[in-house]
Amino acid sequence: MTTTTAGSRHAQASATRQRILAAAHDLFVSHGYRSTSLRDIAAAASVSHPGLLGHFASKDELLAEVVAELEADNEAVFSDIAAASEPGDLIFAALAERNAHTEGYLELFAALTGEASAPAHPAHARMRERYARLRALSADVLEDAKYHGVIASDRDVDGETVRHTAGWDGLQLLSQYLPGQVDVVEMLEERESLWAMPLGWRDPDDDVESSEEPAGPLPELPATATVETDPGYAVGRRRRTQIVADAMRLFARDGYGDTSLRDIAEAVGVSKSTLLHHYPSKDVLLSAVLAERDGAISLHQEVAGVCSAGDLLRSLPDGAARSSRDEPGLIEVYAVLSCEAVPAGHPAHDYFATRFADVVAYFTELFRLAQVDGDLPAHRDPAHEALWLIAMWDGLQYQWLYDREAVDIAEQLRVHLEDVLPAR
Repeated sequence: MTTTTAGSRHAQASATRQRILAAAHDLFVSHGYRSTSLRDIAAAASVSHPGLLGHFASKDELLAEVVAELEADNEAVFSDIAAASEPGDLIFAALAERNAHTEGYLELFAALTGEASAPAHPAHARMRERYARLRALSADVLEDAKYHGVIASDRDVDGETVRHTAGWDGLQLLSQYLPGQVDVVEMLEERESLWAMPLGWRDPDDDVESSEEPAGPLPELPATATVETDPGYAVGRRRRTQIVADAMRLFARDGYGDTSLRDIAEAVGVSKSTLLHHYPSKDVLLSAVLAERDGAISLHQEVAGVCSAGDLLRSLPDGAARSSRDEPGLIEVYAVLSCEAVPAGHPAHDYFATRFADVVAYFTELFRLAQVDGDLPAHRDPAHEALWLIAMWDGLQYQWLYDREAVDIAEQLRVHLEDVLPAR
């Protein structure tokens, strides 16, 4: 009788735990991680708030567990697809297709990628291990493909693995902001087909000098966000600068949703009313943080003296190196906010959707001009190269935040661009 009772209690606890996880999954997908409270989840799971805390001590722990279940399924499917494939087959597109049809996976993955990038986050170590496992699994597939001649013999498997997983991650995020414009499966299939070609391959029959179309002027960088504020006196300007700096730091650490105006006021050392005098709402302050980030990034993107689109593209790794060396906080706040803002109701969602669309258009034009000049080979599509570059760059930044010793953003960008824009 005692054993039966204990077994029944265990079964009930297990059922309650699964009910909580299912409710958290649904709410995180529909409302976003930051907009969902533990009380919301408890109500949806038909348990009390204290009852929920008996199973999960925090919302971070819940998110990590929800995503861990999806990742465990993913690794199992990865192994199953690999086992069912022919020797040398590349299986990434098949796995990406499954992800795209697994309800909530892309939204939850995006949320955790940004949330857990702060070293103090309880899921940070788990996500770091996830990247290490994914790179190891992917490298095994690529090594087998290289052995069977599917991948050109001069391609470095370790480097291709880092860049491919980064691009994959970035595409999954981009697809949330640019639905209909980004097909993750199609893009992965295209990148995999390019591996069959040697590094920097160019069709010898292509006449790179034959185009009569004028290259035209280099496109302008996308306009940065602006925030209307009263310039006021020097003391007020310094105070606003301090507020934005501390808000950026807290948003990078805790996210926008879990950072209150009171938290920011305390960090600055002013009252909440004083903070509201300068920024009348948290949304306005968020806009100021994003504008500050854009302005700081633009300072490092001067194009004076650059003669061609190809030269401008080849100079990007230098800017990436400066950012990771001198302004890591800009990368951190971008990673957290771009992932947190995936739900359409987030106050920064429209900003990122517009920003991504503008940046895609900008780099598409750069690659088009590079192709007119003969720098980009004819078999590469400028629009696809723009999407892949943006996605891979973002993905490299996420990987770097989890393991700054293992990932060199600038070097990976440099190798990629040498392959895409080979010397003639």
